[in-house]
Amino acid sequence: MKLLELTDQEILDIADPLWDELIKSSNNKDYGGFTKNFSKTLLMGTDEVTLGKQWAGSKLLTSLSTKREFLGSLKRNDHVTVLYKQTSEAVDGEFLGRLVLGVEDDSIKIFGATIF
Repeated sequence: MKLLELTDQEILDIADPLWDELIKSSNNKDYGGFTKNFSKTLLMGTDEVTLGKQWAGSKLLTSLSTKREFLGSLKRNDHVTVLYKQTSEAVDGEFLGRLVLGVEDDSIKIFGATIF
């Protein structure tokens, strides 16, 4: 698949369900659900204990709203970064959600996911 050749709408059709699954899994502190679409390299750097500590120490990461606003995408090298305006049900303000997608073994995988 030529990920970098996709339109923003085609990218969103792929990214939105992945982002939604990350939000749901993060709110539920579900490690298996959270990491199920990770690339091999991202999965190797995301162990269950560390992620559990992040969930325990951050009200934001376990109260993310299912509503998000697409801000745009950035295409660079072999990856597409999708940017979302993200809010929380418990923490005031707006946050930047970043989802990095790439192709691994002919499937689109998550190569990075962060909330700023």
